[in-house]
Amino acid sequence: MENADSLRLAGIMRESIVDGPGIRFTVFCQGCPHHCADCHNPETHAFDGGTVCSIDKLLSEIDKDPLLAGVTFSGGEPFCQPEAFTSLARKVKERNLSVVSFSGYTLEQLQELSGEKPAVGELLALTDILIDGPYQKEKRDLTLQFRGSSNQRVIDMNKTRQSGQVVIWNG
Repeated sequence: MENADSLRLAGIMRESIVDGPGIRFTVFCQGCPHHCADCHNPETHAFDGGTVCSIDKLLSEIDKDPLLAGVTFSGGEPFCQPEAFTSLARKVKERNLSVVSFSGYTLEQLQELSGEKPAVGELLALTDILIDGPYQKEKRDLTLQFRGSSNQRVIDMNKTRQSGQVVIWNG
């Protein structure tokens, strides 16, 4: 799906406190190539599942909640729909809300992918916090904030861009 006006979604959560800092509007995209064992959202794997939703409709729902600290892109794999998520992220940032993106890819893999698909780099540039890496059931740890396995990182993308080195978010 290479349309910047709509997303293929598995669903939304209007207010979440587990998908990033503060109260967040979470967008669960449809489609994931990773197929992690014991995935938390296996119903999101099929690329032809879910429903198509316009970005304008999502924004109208986001605008209804003055308590939001930001919007979280989860999955599925948001970076498989980078054009549309980039468009949504731009409009979220215009509202002075933060963007958190979950990805089964690592930051380094996404940076490499951005060479062949520039929208991946654009989405990374708009992301404030990236939770990266595939869920690994043998590294499952329920005490971790915002993630399910210890191999996954919570990356402060703003500080990472400034320093040129991966900076782990510390709240």
